[in-house]
Amino acid sequence: MTSPAPAAVLWDMDGTLVDTEPYWMAAEKPLVESFGGTWSHEQALTLVGRGLEDSARILQDAGVRMNEQAIIDRLTDDVMGRFGIDGVPFRPGARELLVHLRERGIKTALVTMSLRRMAQTVVDLIDFPAFDLVVAGDDVTRPKPHPDPYLQACASLGVDPVDTVAIEDSPNGLRSAIAAGGSVIGVPLMVSLAGVGAHVLWPTLEGKTADDVAEFHKHRRAQRQRAPR
Repeated sequence: MTSPAPAAVLWDMDGTLVDTEPYWMAAEKPLVESFGGTWSHEQALTLVGRGLEDSARILQDAGVRMNEQAIIDRLTDDVMGRFGIDGVPFRPGARELLVHLRERGIKTALVTMSLRRMAQTVVDLIDFPAFDLVVAGDDVTRPKPHPDPYLQACASLGVDPVDTVAIEDSPNGLRSAIAAGGSVIGVPLMVSLAGVGAHVLWPTLEGKTADDVAEFHKHRRAQRQRAPR
């Protein structure tokens, strides 16, 4: 018997749907170095899953003498330039799972802290209608790890957060989705998600289908029903 599907599946973008974190890191290092600073891999990892304004302030602390918006625009332009060369670098299994969700008629949204122009570029390069909605970093007042991005997505889709499944790769993203009340699948990439609170950790999306997401959703719903009130 097929498990009932969630009302919507909400996707993070960088590091979850597409493997762009190396693009961001490759853009950050020369920017810091152009102002005489140094930027390590460990420092770059601290920006994974952060809002762009927070990241820009950290880069300013590292010596980048540009205003926040200029830093955001510079990094976004550099990363978007890679799309023209490499296309959309889907994480293993992500495109296939997204296709299967769409075939099942399950609503999908992209919930990212990247700028809308970058998120829309990624969506436009996907060769099928992948998302019902895009919520980008410049669409929200408070970025991840606040719940606002996911709550905004749910409100726009007309779904209850508790009936949704979110897929995330970063601690800040997980915290955002959990705080919004959704059921959350962690798919780690650059940083560990151990102990952050994901309801399940999948090492990869490869081989996963809408049935796997629905089964996870069913299990989470049963857990909620058993939880003491």
